Amino acid sequence: MSNYQSSLSGDFAMSNGHASHKTSTVVDMPKNNLPFVDTMQTNNTSKKSSENSDNNGDENEERGNWGNKMDFILSSVGFAVGLGNVWRFPYLCYKNGGGAFLVPYIIMLFAAGLPMFVIELGFGQFVSKGCVGVWDLAPLFRGLGWTMVIVSGIVVIYYNMIIAYTLFYFFASFNKVVPWSSCDNNWNTEFCEVSKRNLSVVYNASESNATRPAEEFWLNYALGRSEGLHDMGPIRWQLFLCLLFAWIIVFLCLIKGVQSVGKVVYFTATFPYIVLFILLIRGLTLPGAMNGIYFYIVPRFDQLGNPTVWKDAAVQVFYSLGPAWGSLHTLASYNKFHNNFHRDGITVGLINCGTSVFAGFVIFAVIGFMSHDSGMPIEDVAAGGSGLAFVAYPEAIARMPGSVFWALLFFFMLLTLGLDSMFCNLETVVTAIVDELKPWYPNIYDKKTHITGISCVIFFILGWPMTTNGGFYMLTLMDEYSAGFSLILVAMAEALIISYVYGVDRYMRDMMVMLKFKMNIYWKICWMAISPSVMFFVFIFFGVGYKGLTLDDYKYPPWAEFLGWGMVIAALLPVPGYMIYFLYYKAHGTTWKERFFYSLEATDSWGPALNKHRAEANYPLLPDQPKSGLASSGFNKPSLGFNKPSAVKKQWQPPPKMMSNGTTNPAYEANGDNGMRNGFSKRNGSYGSYKKEPVVLGNKLDSVKWSRDKDVPLPYNFETSI
Repeated sequence: MSNYQSSLSGDFAMSNGHASHKTSTVVDMPKNNLPFVDTMQTNNTSKKSSENSDNNGDENEERGNWGNKMDFILSSVGFAVGLGNVWRFPYLCYKNGGGAFLVPYIIMLFAAGLPMFVIELGFGQFVSKGCVGVWDLAPLFRGLGWTMVIVSGIVVIYYNMIIAYTLFYFFASFNKVVPWSSCDNNWNTEFCEVSKRNLSVVYNASESNATRPAEEFWLNYALGRSEGLHDMGPIRWQLFLCLLFAWIIVFLCLIKGVQSVGKVVYFTATFPYIVLFILLIRGLTLPGAMNGIYFYIVPRFDQLGNPTVWKDAAVQVFYSLGPAWGSLHTLASYNKFHNNFHRDGITVGLINCGTSVFAGFVIFAVIGFMSHDSGMPIEDVAAGGSGLAFVAYPEAIARMPGSVFWALLFFFMLLTLGLDSMFCNLETVVTAIVDELKPWYPNIYDKKTHITGISCVIFFILGWPMTTNGGFYMLTLMDEYSAGFSLILVAMAEALIISYVYGVDRYMRDMMVMLKFKMNIYWKICWMAISPSVMFFVFIFFGVGYKGLTLDDYKYPPWAEFLGWGMVIAALLPVPGYMIYFLYYKAHGTTWKERFFYSLEATDSWGPALNKHRAEANYPLLPDQPKSGLASSGFNKPSLGFNKPSAVKKQWQPPPKMMSNGTTNPAYEANGDNGMRNGFSKRNGSYGSYKKEPVVLGNKLDSVKWSRDKDVPLPYNFETSI
């Protein structure tokens, strides 16, 4: 087989991989139990107990679970549906062919977005670990998890600054009229003009130096923007206090982890839809709204021949759904074991796509009105990113009757959209820290609130530079470099490792234990070929089309770009760094080749978190949990499908024909000496597939036996006992 940790073709497979070099867990059955376990009966018992736990509080009492299913779904929707759905997708749609842009967008959704979304939800739920712990499946690549943590940490620093901007606008809207509606303020310049169709002076960007009042409010008052990154200036106390308030909100919402977030998202994840619907109704009643919507949806199919259109579609899907950030592993890790993540992933992905399209109607209805009212062409009014959220849309609101009400509604919606993403990204960082500290501090989950508070304080301090006059230059730099190249590489590596190192067949079998049905072959094809190919295309396009970073007319100096690439390298350093550390200090073997193969095999603790689910999935039981009434055959230990080093000696022993009570061993009857021996390939030293599902070989696994001449373990010997 070509897969490193490929699954064997039978329903279960014995392994000399994971089991062969790590200390086994010995599971003793109660004396009044039979030594051989009915697998179906065990599975049914586990299923019933898991169903009961769904209705009786936390399934994982130590780590905690979502309060109920809707907590997880709304949190996932809140994470996937963020500011980009409102301020980026509509602009990309109009720029890349209008309605025709939906063709590459939907293709990329099903080719890369949904497959990566579902695969991360599945693994996080299966092992109940965050984005670092899930890489116990192949510890050589554990650094990928830390890359996810670093990226999420960088993002929360500047993302909460964006939330601070929305708070600034929200508080500034508490006036008789919104302050960006006129040119009579102390921050306005002599170039400020209020453009109206019925005025003699009509703003024309190509013929005038005139600026709009909303633009001057944003640049001169909200930001106090300096000349460049070299001129940071003093801290602006208004932004500093807004940032402080934003971090207080985030901490209070995360104070009890998923238990508190699960309740907050009932409001923060649903409120934006109410506001979007209200804004759409209001927008459709404005003159010129249909012109804006027409401009948004009319397809221009000639644009589909432009590779940039496909790149933009892939990037929008990828960054909107959020694979490779680590948040999906984290969110799913708090699910109960038998939650239907397959259905949830598809549902959330389609909701995210539909929200983007729906938000486009809301935005362009208002932009059409603004074009009609100002006399400016729609292409001069339309903008993306911060230009839409803090300039174009606020100016349109200022032209509406009751502008204060609409401004408060709009910026409160942006606040709730941003908070959901902040919750998930910060929880990713905190969960990774707590999970990794647990082996040294068993009661660390009791201190999670303290770790959350310390993290908020640290990130708040790191965000101080963005409250200065030059802070927006820093924010733009971090936004451009922190989550670009690194996430594409991580996502591509994740798909390839799960498909070809862990084994896509084994992954699907693990998922079948939770779902109780087999996943469609569509997922397998995407994970193995289509999704990595799409991400490789995006990565190449990024590299070939790279240009120096600019912000309006400001071009970032080389030292600033060097700083940006430093963030990329810093995020990726844990990948090779941890590889070197693990191979040198952790891996077993007398040669580097043996150490390398060792590092591709899952750890002892890999698998479901609770013993009742490990027994159900045929993983060895954990020694620190109750085992009463449970037994695991251990057949589902990781198995490598490549040729092992010839220096590693293998031994095989058939099951004993007779048991100690004088009866025939069922394992021998099921497979016999020849059948069991045929399951072992002398050519590559690994167990092949069984023609029959083997009866559990016994309730006791011997300790690993080590070779006399090599520091390399030999396979398990299976014994039976009463």
